[in-house]
Amino acid sequence: MMNRPLYKLCFLLLAAVCCHVNVFAQDHMYSQFFNSPNYLNPALNGQFEGDLRMNLIYRNQYSSVAGSLSYMSASIDYNVPRFGGGVGLLFTRSNEGVAYLNKNSFAGIYSYSVGSDSYVLSFGLQAGITSRSVDFDKLIFSDQIDPRLGYIPGSTSAADIALFNNKFYFDSGAGINLASGNFNIGGALQHINRPNESFTGAPAKLPMRGTAHASYRINLTQDDNLDDDQKSYIIPSVVLYKQSTAQSINIGMQFKRRSINAGLWYRSGGISGGPSAIVLSFIFDVFINRDGAEKLRMGISHDVPSGGLNYSNSSGTTEGSIGYETTLPNRQSYDQRFYGSTRCYDFY
Repeated sequence: MMNRPLYKLCFLLLAAVCCHVNVFAQDHMYSQFFNSPNYLNPALNGQFEGDLRMNLIYRNQYSSVAGSLSYMSASIDYNVPRFGGGVGLLFTRSNEGVAYLNKNSFAGIYSYSVGSDSYVLSFGLQAGITSRSVDFDKLIFSDQIDPRLGYIPGSTSAADIALFNNKFYFDSGAGINLASGNFNIGGALQHINRPNESFTGAPAKLPMRGTAHASYRINLTQDDNLDDDQKSYIIPSVVLYKQSTAQSINIGMQFKRRSINAGLWYRSGGISGGPSAIVLSFIFDVFINRDGAEKLRMGISHDVPSGGLNYSNSSGTTEGSIGYETTLPNRQSYDQRFYGSTRCYDFY
């Protein structure tokens, strides 16, 4: 069993995730959080059975609402068995509103693990550059609107325009994850350096984002002599996101059997009064070479607003994801320190 100091370290760091400073913005979150593990928590980087993993996820939010609300993350990570972690790259893009508020982030991730055959404790560090831009020409101000005729095309505004329409800044994050027995728990902090993303020159600190997640695996299979990929599981999970007054809890469960994974979730609108949603997800693993840890994963999910928004006016939110894992020639041997231990990827 894991010793008491390591348990204390894990839960102290998780407490830091959930209790931090006042903030003014909110990052996007994926309903298929388990299909974008590097975005969820940098400690999950390099945690898989093969050598190389690639993930892509796309979220189209409220497609009937004017102005684009679309998000995409792409990652590639390499498993390095000798330190139980890996190195990876994460690219994230968001496009919001009629003024095309775009944010592009490119980050490198490093992770490592300690443990034994009864637990694995993983740590991750993330650092990168973010570009933020906006098209002010797409904005309409009050002095461009006639009381009788409405908006006057081609009119100009006397409103003060921001000094810049783009901003570059350094960004950083860190995470921790513990897998032990049938239990997995982790947490992460993003924007630890609180970069200034202002277009005007006046300070506008990007708030830290805290994430905490926990899962428990319930074996439904009576025959314990079967391999794990032949067993059936129910995996209840909870994910907490907190960013200043913006807070949301995603709670639900997956049914996992062989290459099929179906999930039902409820996401709260949080204390900020945002819209809540019911989420239905389906994941399919296509094993190209099961013995060689090579597989293709495809997923789709849909969010149905359950409060704060009308489905007929928003059309809900749809996500699609695809992931690929493979081995490389001259693969390194698996780290024997963790032989027999449950790993974080066993929970999604």
